[in-house]
Amino acid sequence: MQEILLNIESKEVRYAHLKNGKLHDLVIERKKERQTTGNIYKGRVTNILRNIQSAFIEISPGENGFIHLSDILENTKKLEEMFEMDFEFSEEKTEENQNVRIDQLLKTDQYVIVQVVKEPIGTKGARLTSKISLPGRYLVLLPNSPHRGVSKKIEDRTSRERLKRTLRSFEIPQEMGIICRTASQYASHETLLLEAQELLTTWQGIVEKYKTTQGATLLYEESDIINRAVMTAVDKRADRILVDDYNTYQQCRRAYAPYATEHTLHLELYRDKFPMFERFGVEKEIERSLRRKIWLQSGGYLFFDQTEAMHTIDVNSGRSTNVETGDVEETLVRINLEAAEEIARQLKIRNIGGLVICDFIDMRSRKNQRRVLDHFKECMRDDSAKCTILGMSEFGLVEMTRQRSRGSLLQTLYTYCPYCSGTGMIKSHESVAIDMERDMKRIIQCQQQYALKIIVHPELLRHIQRTDRDFLHQMADSLNAKLEWEANDTLHLNDYHFVSSITDQPLEL
Repeated sequence: MQEILLNIESKEVRYAHLKNGKLHDLVIERKKERQTTGNIYKGRVTNILRNIQSAFIEISPGENGFIHLSDILENTKKLEEMFEMDFEFSEEKTEENQNVRIDQLLKTDQYVIVQVVKEPIGTKGARLTSKISLPGRYLVLLPNSPHRGVSKKIEDRTSRERLKRTLRSFEIPQEMGIICRTASQYASHETLLLEAQELLTTWQGIVEKYKTTQGATLLYEESDIINRAVMTAVDKRADRILVDDYNTYQQCRRAYAPYATEHTLHLELYRDKFPMFERFGVEKEIERSLRRKIWLQSGGYLFFDQTEAMHTIDVNSGRSTNVETGDVEETLVRINLEAAEEIARQLKIRNIGGLVICDFIDMRSRKNQRRVLDHFKECMRDDSAKCTILGMSEFGLVEMTRQRSRGSLLQTLYTYCPYCSGTGMIKSHESVAIDMERDMKRIIQCQQQYALKIIVHPELLRHIQRTDRDFLHQMADSLNAKLEWEANDTLHLNDYHFVSSITDQPLEL
């Protein structure tokens, strides 16, 4: 049983994909931060960075993207990975490409057609490419890459040969390429031909708009989350889509109509007053996926941590200490197998991308290590993001990469704490008291202020009264100074202010 839930709010749309009632994928799109991946722009080159063979391109007023030399030159390997296929075409001129520099291809203030391949995340601008791809339901048009191929996910040899013959029969310009997506396996020749013509017309419209518009501007916008949800439901043979907004429900019906004969999908309007995501347990799953620690049914648990370079996931045995069979190794394998399933699910829900290191519990047997690794790869096969998983080291470490096209769940919902700057830690009361002692000495001795009032947070004041108050007063007396205290619960726990108790004016440190 597969279901897709669409929760529509004034500023946000949430997409949840459930399998047998359990959340397996989540997309949250804010209306002011609508996804731009796939959008095509008329961009203006603003800066060329020769040392890293890259350039900044303005794609709309006040918004810049980033393009690397490899995203301008032909990069077959990247295309093969992106579309999961082997292309049939003449070999690239790699020797010529090796000597090309970015400033030979782009000039400042030059206008170019570019496409967003990765969302802007934090302070990083959008990643761009000049190798455009226009996706349809069954086909992908490559307007400036002469590649033709069939998705590797179509394994049936007869279907592959039929689709290859269909590709060869398409009358499209020689410099253009076209790809058959997985959904094309059962599409008729006429259906594929019609879509190819539609994609060509769309591209001609983009080129015409590029020629007639002034300045950096949007030329083509990728389908919104609603249409993508309907396409996903058809592709994955979902049983139903449940929507809690009437206008969106009607939009889903219109988007589904052309594919009604391909797959029977039940579109339903959620009418209950009780929030849909709460009724289906999605809210609890979102809350769970924002935690650092995730418990497993076996009693083990996972730790999710992020550094600047990578994400790390640590598997622990936790409460799984009662081994009825006495086979400790097999118990650890079972925990690792369950962890592999949960990691695969959490990667999608949290939308973790980039380099990921999974630290499974150590297993002595290489056979068991292969069992866990194979199971993990199998669990990751359903992920729509491109993933590369390496082998397991003798210490149980698995290195992998996951395609990152938009911000993670944490980046979407949270912002950095202004107090700890994202570290999750602040100074201890003891450390603050020591800093306070040091600053107090400097104010008395250097600024010759002998009547002091120290304003602190109530929690810090309680700590000082228990441990350091007498000492600080004795030190003030030894320096011929008088000390007073005041609590202010609006202060940060680590903050304190010195004020003259005579003039009531703040004293600068």
